Amino acid sequence: MTNELVAGDPAPDFDLPTDGEGARLSDFKGKPVVVYFYPKDDTSGCTAEAIAFNGLRAQFAAAGAAVIGVSPDSAASHDKFKRKHDLKIALAADPERSAIDAYGVWKEKSMYGRKYFGVERSTFLIDRNGRIAKVWRKVKVPGHADEVLAAAKAL
Repeated sequence: MTNELVAGDPAPDFDLPTDGEGARLSDFKGKPVVVYFYPKDDTSGCTAEAIAFNGLRAQFAAAGAAVIGVSPDSAASHDKFKRKHDLKIALAADPERSAIDAYGVWKEKSMYGRKYFGVERSTFLIDRNGRIAKVWRKVKVPGHADEVLAAAKAL
């Protein structure tokens, strides 16, 4: 069991494939970054979350913040998901769970009495110096992207 990351901790770096050139956290040094982890492309909650972050991308950009979604799905799955929903935000593929494990979001979950492991919907706001400014765990999607945007603007 890894210790859970908290505000003030250095954000673990990652280098993951996206539909573009890839997402490396260290490339964003000097600007805030929102890294949100979600369980699966094209499921109802994950789609709503991606659409919410995508809808606010201009405001995140105005606040100087980058937004990166991360799930265990493949880059090809992300590409299809982005095309289907016209998403313009970066989605990083982490099938080996390197970032997912580094951020401690791979958790035991339960659905209909069945226990299984999966990504706990979580968001990390990383400041300009590469430190975690705020953490949201067990995210409820409605209003979440707005709350993250408000926190990013306050950095």
